[in-house]
Amino acid sequence: MSDAAVRAQALERLAEHLRGCTRCPLHEGRTTVVVGDGDPDADLMFVGEAPGANEDRSGVPFVGQAGKLLDGLLEGIGLSRGQVFIANVLKCRPPGNRDPRPEEIDACRGYLEEQVALVRPAVVCTLGNFATKLLSGRPDGISTVHGRPQPAEFGGAGVTLYPVFHPAAALYTRAMLGTLQEDFARLPGLIATANRSAPRTPSAGPPAEQMGLF
Repeated sequence: MSDAAVRAQALERLAEHLRGCTRCPLHEGRTTVVVGDGDPDADLMFVGEAPGANEDRSGVPFVGQAGKLLDGLLEGIGLSRGQVFIANVLKCRPPGNRDPRPEEIDACRGYLEEQVALVRPAVVCTLGNFATKLLSGRPDGISTVHGRPQPAEFGGAGVTLYPVFHPAAALYTRAMLGTLQEDFARLPGLIATANRSAPRTPSAGPPAEQMGLF
């Protein structure tokens, strides 16, 4: 079995575990767990904030209006949803789409770390403040760091971190759409550079069972 197939199976085991997660009170109000979606061997991974109402119903991340905008941004750089992997900081919807709380982020962090370690993307594109601050480990806001690639390590995996505004922001501030398009336009070159400088190799990190996730 290929390394990619082994990692895909590990992602599915993680997804099955997540569907029964009760680590924080968010499980009490969810319809379904929104684990992640896309190519388990993708070069590009997106990390958003948390599921919304549409995602909570469908179990798929970014299927509402922000998701349609994300699909359009991907199309603009010659990619489709099936060629990337999409996940969120939180796997369950916060009530009323409120901001994630620190204890909820802490409860879900290990799951996201395992997803990054298994997918092994060359570039992780963080969408908005919460994802950017979590993966960078720094307090800098998205307005300051968007469109600026930086090296990062998350879950034992070295990646190129690329923060951009959350697509939902462009739904409320249409002028931001141009900024998002400009930032997305740099992604193909960034992926190519990241792959040349650090070719992807089989992960040496511990499986999820050893990390205490299962």
